[in-house]
Amino acid sequence: MVKGTNNWAKNQKKTYFSFHIKRKGCTFAHRNAKIYIIAKELMNRNLYHFTAFLTVAIWGSTFVFTKILLLNGLSPAQIFTLRFIIAYVLLLGYELLFRRSEFRLVSQSLKDELLMVGLGITGGSIYFLAENAAMLYTTATNTSLIVCSCPLFAMLLVALVYRHSERFSKIQVFGSVLACMGMAVVVLNGHFVLHLSPLGDALAFGACLCWALYSLLMKWATDRYSAVFITRKVFFYGLLTILPYYIIEPGFPSMAVITSPSVLWNLLFLGVVASMLCFLVWNWVISKLGAVVATNWVYLNPITTIIFAAWLLGEQITPWFLLGTCLILAGMYLCDRKA
Repeated sequence: MVKGTNNWAKNQKKTYFSFHIKRKGCTFAHRNAKIYIIAKELMNRNLYHFTAFLTVAIWGSTFVFTKILLLNGLSPAQIFTLRFIIAYVLLLGYELLFRRSEFRLVSQSLKDELLMVGLGITGGSIYFLAENAAMLYTTATNTSLIVCSCPLFAMLLVALVYRHSERFSKIQVFGSVLACMGMAVVVLNGHFVLHLSPLGDALAFGACLCWALYSLLMKWATDRYSAVFITRKVFFYGLLTILPYYIIEPGFPSMAVITSPSVLWNLLFLGVVASMLCFLVWNWVISKLGAVVATNWVYLNPITTIIFAAWLLGEQITPWFLLGTCLILAGMYLCDRKA
């Protein structure tokens, strides 16, 4: 009887230890799986941020290529039209060749198609026309300062429209304001004097609101459609809605001008890289990071512009530039935090 009792006790002890070892193993496995998921999410998020940085860096370099085209006699509207034509044709060809099974010509509903029209206007025709027209009536500093403040307005729009589901912490709001201050320091570059021009500043503010609204509309669009489809629609309606401009300002460069090497290579860069690839990637980044966090990268636009100016045009990097850059990076870090 005692022997049987001892055997029973041994079996119970073995069962107890076996159970706890298995339980401990499950705990370790669960913890490791959780760490792996968190690490993967962090790596993906860093990838999205790096992609956004590259996109903004390329957009910041476009002033050089645009300036060359302007010197060759092309107007801002003609440059916009040609680069969007190149981007649309290439993207349409890519879809027909490699994504034929997923290809769709129109949206699922009239409401969604009107949304695409809105994206083409706010991210295409009206945005570019307002920004370029602003520089005719006000300084480049005013234009850059007003247009690059669009992340703040994007945050306000998202907070108003999604006030019940999308809430920003005080740290995130402070981060966006800090980044905006840093952008102002970079643009002003120690010369804290603004020459107000009501018409030019209003046009620049219109461009700023266009891009903020584009970010908001993109938040709706990316929930329903792929980045490729949305980007193609932006190019199409951007081109369609700029056509009335040519009634007021007719004229288009000849094929001899377009095919000259100094014009053609710059147009190809603006059309293929700065338009097709960058818009495609930017729309994808918005779907991953969200409209506000992604749009905050616009604050870096003046930084990349000045770096390219220093590299290609020999302009100097000042202490104000370094201070503003630090403020922008600190603000963006805070804005990406959830609490």
